[in-house]
Amino acid sequence: MQENNPINLPFQTKNSKTKRPWGTFEILCKGPGYQAKRLIVLPKGRLSLQTHKHRDEQWIIARGTAKITIGKEQKELGKGEAATVPRTVAHRIENISEIDPLEIIEVQLGDYIDEDDIERIEDDYGR
Repeated sequence: MQENNPINLPFQTKNSKTKRPWGTFEILCKGPGYQAKRLIVLPKGRLSLQTHKHRDEQWIIARGTAKITIGKEQKELGKGEAATVPRTVAHRIENISEIDPLEIIEVQLGDYIDEDDIERIEDDYGR
């Protein structure tokens, strides 16, 4: 009898990094109700101020120092530190370094996980 082990579930990934104006992301793994990404944010780059209706996010700083915004709170996080973003709360990640890239592992949890679940409030890149 074969076990239904979620670790072995097939998932679709992009074989290369997806470019964005702020840097790149790649999907590390995906399964029912979750997805993990690796984000590389260029020096002085920042993502749009955004919300999601269908997912929560966990951010873990793997390299560099981030300035994060979650709701009305802003703070700096360094390597090994983490933050939680509840769905519908406005949030943003910014690389405050002028030299080094910022690397973040982002875990998304929710009933619908896709790139079209982004509502941009502010965007430096006119998207």
